[in-house]
Amino acid sequence: MMDGELSSSWDSDDEYEKFILKMNPPRVVIDNDSCINATVVRVDSANKYGILLEVVQVLTDLNLNIKKAYISSDGGWFMDVFNVTNSDGEKIKDETALDEIADFIRKSLGADSSFIPSRRRSVGVEQASDYTSIELTGTDRPGLLSEVSAVLTNLKCNVVSAEVWTHNTRAAAVMHVTDLETGSAINDPLRLSSIKKLLSHVLKGRTMVPSVGSTHRERRLHQMMLADRDYERSGDVKGDVNQRPKVSVVNCGDKDYSVVTIRCRDRPKLLFDTVCTLTDMQYVVFHGNVDSKMSEAYQEYYIRHVDGSPVKSEAERERVIQCLEAAIERRVSEGIKLELCTPDRVGLLSEITRIFRENGLSVTRAEVATHDENAVNTFYVRDATGSPVDPRTLDMIRNELGQSVLQVKGQNEITKTPPQVSPTRFLFGGLFKSKSPYNFGLISF
Repeated sequence: MMDGELSSSWDSDDEYEKFILKMNPPRVVIDNDSCINATVVRVDSANKYGILLEVVQVLTDLNLNIKKAYISSDGGWFMDVFNVTNSDGEKIKDETALDEIADFIRKSLGADSSFIPSRRRSVGVEQASDYTSIELTGTDRPGLLSEVSAVLTNLKCNVVSAEVWTHNTRAAAVMHVTDLETGSAINDPLRLSSIKKLLSHVLKGRTMVPSVGSTHRERRLHQMMLADRDYERSGDVKGDVNQRPKVSVVNCGDKDYSVVTIRCRDRPKLLFDTVCTLTDMQYVVFHGNVDSKMSEAYQEYYIRHVDGSPVKSEAERERVIQCLEAAIERRVSEGIKLELCTPDRVGLLSEITRIFRENGLSVTRAEVATHDENAVNTFYVRDATGSPVDPRTLDMIRNELGQSVLQVKGQNEITKTPPQVSPTRFLFGGLFKSKSPYNFGLISF
């Protein structure tokens, strides 16, 4: 099938799905009575590819923790139940908040939804009115973030938001930048080309052509790291095998499904990470059961590939296991948690990461946001040599930045001996977290 024919086929499928959704609008019922310790969200809708991820994504973006889930989408109808709590582990009791949850889900699943399923498209640069988005992927190494920040500063680019993950010596980042003088997206093709060239040089030729459009940023990071094959464990990475997620895949012969079972430590956004990865690997979840007790999580999915077949080979089975393990591990924050709050200013990112680097700390993950002209940042740092973080190092950094500016969380972790990691898993984190995952121009590498 030619590209034009394939595009026409997708367009026809989209129009048919919208027609079905208009005839059968999604139904969302929220119940605070049937469960003692959670709010129950029931979702019924016409079924379509990716619908489970859409619902889970909405619940996750609303900062809700999914404690249990019952999934059924075999046939033309999607019927799921989610037991959710707020970030404090409590029921959602505010009526306005409950109405917003239901409204967000209806809009996400409705015929006018802007959700775009995983269809890979190759676009180098796409303009938008707010900012330009830059996607980076490559091998993590000491000082990489400082180099990237220096290049952007020299090119008079202001990083307004970004998010960075590292895993298995790999790094991926989505950065939103504006012109330092105008505060708008960068539109000059020559300047965009220069930015791309210099950053590609910093990343030593690592390039990537990702899908673009309204892709959710955390989903995009999963896609980027999956494409960069971070699920292949480097021989240099020495971790405790007993601490890894327990993932199994077996075929259920009489029903023609493959059954995926996951057991691991529970954490926020775990369901999003696993469902996102299965969806981007082109698998459909027909039935599922998700539960969490204390700090442990259990997930069971009955899946088939989009072509209707279960897992066909041992190689495919191993790849599914490896990719799900990686999806679970990417968001695990290793190291000491540092929280920084200070008035935002030009060059703040470069200054912070320089201080961390000069004091021998690497950033494994970071989320930074700007609220009311204040930078509110969270960094997870480790000693670059793999040794425990020296409390005196943290004291020196706090003295340089300001005792009230930088707060150390997780003090009990300072004296722990960390698991062995590759010396190449270093400083590539500490950028910014977006206010919105949508509406951006894109430079791809």
